[in-house]
Amino acid sequence: QCYQWLQQIKATWDPNNVFNPGKIIATPPMDMSLRLAGRPPDQPKTVFSFQESGSLLAAVEMCSGSGDCRKTHLAGGTMCPSYMATRNERDSTRARANILRQMLAQPAGGSEPITDEQVRDIMDLCLSCKGCKSECPSNVDMAKIKSEFMHGYYAEHGVPWRIGILAAFEKLCRYASIAPRLANWAGSKNMPTAWMIKRVLGIHRQRSLPRLNRQSLRSWFNKRKSKSSSNGKGTVILFCDEFTNYLDVPVGIAAIELLEGLGYRVTMPHHVESGRTYISSGLLPNAKKIAEANVQLLAGLVSSDVPLIGIEPSAILTFRDEYPDIVDSSLRGEAQKLAEHTFLIDEFLARECEAGRIDSTHFQAGSRNILLHCHCHQKALSNPVDTAKILRLPEGHHVSPIRSGCCGMAGFFGYEKRHFELSMQIGELVLFPEIRQASSDTVIVANGTSCRHQILDGTGRQALHPVQLLRECLRPDSMSRRDTSD
Repeated sequence: QCYQWLQQIKATWDPNNVFNPGKIIATPPMDMSLRLAGRPPDQPKTVFSFQESGSLLAAVEMCSGSGDCRKTHLAGGTMCPSYMATRNERDSTRARANILRQMLAQPAGGSEPITDEQVRDIMDLCLSCKGCKSECPSNVDMAKIKSEFMHGYYAEHGVPWRIGILAAFEKLCRYASIAPRLANWAGSKNMPTAWMIKRVLGIHRQRSLPRLNRQSLRSWFNKRKSKSSSNGKGTVILFCDEFTNYLDVPVGIAAIELLEGLGYRVTMPHHVESGRTYISSGLLPNAKKIAEANVQLLAGLVSSDVPLIGIEPSAILTFRDEYPDIVDSSLRGEAQKLAEHTFLIDEFLARECEAGRIDSTHFQAGSRNILLHCHCHQKALSNPVDTAKILRLPEGHHVSPIRSGCCGMAGFFGYEKRHFELSMQIGELVLFPEIRQASSDTVIVANGTSCRHQILDGTGRQALHPVQLLRECLRPDSMSRRDTSD
């Protein structure tokens, strides 16, 4: 009788069934609208092992449909930047999970679901920010799912030459660094050559091109004499990622000098690039070879006493996130051990602070207002609190984290002509307005190379990496200090 009364109230006050149709009243039977009935069809072979979920379909099935990914930028957090900008259901993490689940569980017409054009269109605006891995109640990793889908799609349709060129970012930089001045001249904003490069690679005309440093970080490191203390606080291995090595050399130098000034011995053994560009592009066989090479080269050198430290979040956190899931099963144990001793430099310094090996006495005091934006992968896989903590080490530093999600650049995403407008729209949600409102003497800090580039293009402000600011504040006598607590 009560249920009938509810039906009458609903029909009286909502005759057109506008509000929450199918909820409470007129719900479908319990045995209807189930996700999957019976045995699922054979699943496509994947490069990622999906060891946490068991399979690609199981990883997609983790989405419960709760719709937490439909939040706006006012709610804070990172997930899902494209939906925050467009407010279109098809651009949400849930929509991507729904369509791929449907295609994997019940493929139409016998076609291979992982090569379907419709799925590709829905996946297109995923920025691979990793926000869903930490903010979704079910921890759906849509970035990894998208990467696996794109691998299957390219295996069927071929890899567009433009994608292949952009994914080979490290090789491009290596060749261009033979004549860095010429490369920078050709990519200058007002040069016809820059227009041609952008047109050929599908880069938006308003997007500035990154500039190469005159020498690579590894070249600088190999030519200098180490200033590390032999009896200091221990040894760290610095991962020389492809972005810092060619584009952000001043950041890398600042990191090395900071670590040495604080009493750590810095080494940089041979390794290959991180593979981040190949993972983001869906070229997973290439990424797998790179990951396996790095595990074999570094696993025997890295330990709890000699950690692996990285500067660029998207590169170093690949060791913790994707490597254990993409390497051959014979290397999985070593990859997992390597992951356990791998840290973003922000994390490492914060950990050393907690251990009492670093404190404010290592730095010169100075009144600075700092506006901080942290990388998406750090927010999802690490902790942005670490960055704010180390920036507050010098006395007088006032750090204000920006309540921004993704900056909108997301690697190559923001460069592409077809994504440029959305990229800037995402930046305009929170990040750009906050920076524009900041006074000219406020220091803008961002630890992602893409984030700093996006901030420059969107606001004209030059952002620093945290280690650059800390290196600037390091006391001149820090190098001569010795740790007496060990």
